[in-house]
Amino acid sequence: MTKTLKGIGASDGIAIAKAYMLVEPDLSFSKSSVSEVDAEVAKLQKAIATSTDELHVIRDKAKENLGEEEAQVFDAHLMILADPEFTGAVEQKVKDEKINSEAALDEVSTMFIGMFEAMTDNPYMQERAADVRDVSKRIMAHLLGVELPNPALINEEVIVVAHDLTPSDTAQLNKKFVKAFVTDIGGRTAHSAIMARSLEIPAVVGTGKMTAEVAAGQKVLVDGMTGEVIVEPADDTVAEFTQKAADFAAQKAEWDKLRDEKTVTADGKSYTLAANIGTPKDLTGVHENGSEAIGLYRTEFLYMDSAELPTEDDQFEAYKEVLESMDGKQVVVRTMDIGGDKHLPYLPLPEEDNPFLGYRAIRISLDRQDIFRTQLRALIRASAYGNLGIMFPMIATIKEFRDAKAIFEEEKAKLVEAGVKVADKIEVGMMMEIPAAAVLADQFAKEVDFFSIGTNDLIAYTMAADRGNEHVSYLYQPYNPSVLRLIKHIIESAHAEGKWAGMCGEAAGDPIMVPILLGMGLDEYSMSATSVLKIRSLMKKLSTTDMVELAERATKESVTNDENIKLVNEFMDKFSK
Repeated sequence: MTKTLKGIGASDGIAIAKAYMLVEPDLSFSKSSVSEVDAEVAKLQKAIATSTDELHVIRDKAKENLGEEEAQVFDAHLMILADPEFTGAVEQKVKDEKINSEAALDEVSTMFIGMFEAMTDNPYMQERAADVRDVSKRIMAHLLGVELPNPALINEEVIVVAHDLTPSDTAQLNKKFVKAFVTDIGGRTAHSAIMARSLEIPAVVGTGKMTAEVAAGQKVLVDGMTGEVIVEPADDTVAEFTQKAADFAAQKAEWDKLRDEKTVTADGKSYTLAANIGTPKDLTGVHENGSEAIGLYRTEFLYMDSAELPTEDDQFEAYKEVLESMDGKQVVVRTMDIGGDKHLPYLPLPEEDNPFLGYRAIRISLDRQDIFRTQLRALIRASAYGNLGIMFPMIATIKEFRDAKAIFEEEKAKLVEAGVKVADKIEVGMMMEIPAAAVLADQFAKEVDFFSIGTNDLIAYTMAADRGNEHVSYLYQPYNPSVLRLIKHIIESAHAEGKWAGMCGEAAGDPIMVPILLGMGLDEYSMSATSVLKIRSLMKKLSTTDMVELAERATKESVTNDENIKLVNEFMDKFSK
């Protein structure tokens, strides 16, 4: 019987294959007393050792398939396995209470999970609960002699169906065989959704009940663009979507033809489509997708990949590699954005009720000038090898920008005096992500060389809503007129002072947002590299003159997010006829 479910389209594409149920095995057990305590401890230690070996393999597979950044989550899992406060506590419980290791593991992991989940004011620590749960499940399976589902062993074309996908699961997906996946829970910003986009396989998340509505082996059709999932589709439906898949493949092939072209609108206006990167390893995608610049280099991954603060020379080499690779195209580097949900084990930060509104980003840099000056010196030295722009994150006041810029100027002067070769021109700008700064954009524009709008935080702060919180995620509204008015004011303020304005948040690669941004005159659009060609194709069809009218209506006539989605869709339908 045919069933249709609706979820959230999390990664573009269409796939048809049989369902592979990535469901939990039975890990039930009974608590019991043990007389041979040494043997029970040995059994536990063997399960931990086997789990550790498995996670090393999974981490290497994730690094190979997805890259260093996505594989980092397994370092956290390995740290848990090596943490005596966790595994040692389980072992001690076996010895002290003379109980079986399954019961000891369950009690200790439940305690840790509850402790982390209770940290409602610290999203980073809350996420550790999922890590402990994932690791504990792996150890438990080995204690019970139960085999966990192993996506890495899939050797035929399937649609993976799961309640949710853990990082361990997702890292093992081989896109040669896994044609798509569907989950009961999650959103576009979920870990699994981000990985799907990295793997470039279709994904639909947040269906609510997919695991209950399909059985292993049933045919499943997935449309990652619309969020539609059809179980046991009729033949005519399969034919329809097979054609739709072929059309999408042909569309991608057409987009690929634009790789070496400039980004020009239908009325001849030029814009810059840039890519966001986290490490030099991301450069392959930048070049393969015809990016005209790097609009956001997230340098915090240099810090997160290191066991200690990276040295000036370590940073210099990383920045130099990226600048040289871009062959004169601009690279905008964001200075260290640590804090909020990004922590360093070697840089203890104070516990805060609201870490996203607390001690983070430029606030740490201005306080810990030793760290900040080291990074700036590395950047200034690297500037001789390309076209460098530097931007400061989380700027709230003019004084913060002036203080940061002054430190930059001091370090540049020292290097020049020491005879170090530096670029004649290094643009220095700021992230526009705090509403207080956005309101004063006309004043900031007199001081900066450019603005880069960070929509992820700007929307969250404007709407006072954490997009990761399912209860208020509906307030993450990029098309809300209040957000659009702030963006428009930022762009106009930059242009009034002869400066350029870019955007490096997710909205820059959003086909609904791009027509509005064109109408506002945004100069640079920085996005995931895989979105560049799609947006270049879209821009070629748009006339900026027409988009000006759209932007005016979106900021002055509409009063809701949904009204603006409807407005853009209607406008584009009319425009495409």
